[in-house]
Amino acid sequence: MNPVERFAEIFGAPAAIAAEAPGRVNVIGEHTDYSGGFVFPAAIPLSCRVALGLRPGPRVRAFSENRAADGTLEYELGQENPGRGWVDYVQGVTHILTGRSERIEGFDLAVSADVPPGAGLASSAALEVAVLRALRRAFRLSFDDLALALLARRVENEFVGAPVGIMDPMASSLAPEASALFLDTRSLAHEEVRIPPDAELAVIDSGVPHEHARGGYRTRRAECDEAARRLGVTELRDVLGRDPETLARDLPDPLGRRVRHVLTENMRVLDAVHAWRTRDSARAGELMKESHRSLSEDFEVSTPELDRLAALANARGDVFGARLTGGGFGGSVLLFARRGSGRSAAEAVASEYGASTGRTATVLLPA
Repeated sequence: MNPVERFAEIFGAPAAIAAEAPGRVNVIGEHTDYSGGFVFPAAIPLSCRVALGLRPGPRVRAFSENRAADGTLEYELGQENPGRGWVDYVQGVTHILTGRSERIEGFDLAVSADVPPGAGLASSAALEVAVLRALRRAFRLSFDDLALALLARRVENEFVGAPVGIMDPMASSLAPEASALFLDTRSLAHEEVRIPPDAELAVIDSGVPHEHARGGYRTRRAECDEAARRLGVTELRDVLGRDPETLARDLPDPLGRRVRHVLTENMRVLDAVHAWRTRDSARAGELMKESHRSLSEDFEVSTPELDRLAALANARGDVFGARLTGGGFGGSVLLFARRGSGRSAAEAVASEYGASTGRTATVLLPA
């Protein structure tokens, strides 16, 4: 149901403001953003929608259509405490805003999303950006879309406790439609690059959820930080241009392989952006295949399910290339397919995957 309609049912009055924000798929550039590197995400036509109404006092009431069994959750501004599930992303937003001395008051919030959580499509960033957009309008806050993305990252890092980089909120806040956002995560310089006319994107959810706030993602980030420390630099971006093979040999395993992935992945992003600009879809697809191999072997964030989906997709003539997307440890695979064949290719891959693994994969894009 539309959250504006649901809002009136839940809170007994019409909503004053509606806002939304898209999820994202990362074309290439996995696990490079928190090392100051390059990424290439695209917004997708799956989004988080919110409706908001003002209320007197400091109380916030929030309801999610996707978590209807939780009922309406409440807290007071200035008394946000993590550990309450999906509402932590709302609490985190108000915690960060009040910490900046932004003037906000109590509100009611209804949420509805078709970005599936755990699929690696930035569902949390979409929620944060949508809520920030609604609050910006409601209280006439002055931050622009870039500052909004930085605030959303602070929500993840400082309140939720997920050590993510800037890519997801930047993509949700700034990525254009029918294009990807070439982003330098150090300078935050960004550029729109349109998809080649003979290609389209398709996404298959493996059915294995992932979570950034804990587990392997946190470990990989710590490994990258440790490798940078051993190399005497602030971030692995600082050794971009040096020979990845030499650095891999100079560091103990697995740090050497982690560095090799980050450096070669950054170079693949630059090459992929050039391939999109020159409409070389075949080259872009080969780079995606190389990216998946590196993520599976050097960075070790793939799973048997993601490897199987990627292998099935990469064996098809109507797919230029496929790779895991969204950080790995479960989630989704992205297909860079020939225009007009994305849906049929993804459905065929999902069907064969189900027959060979017993798992159910879901085609999310094209819708």
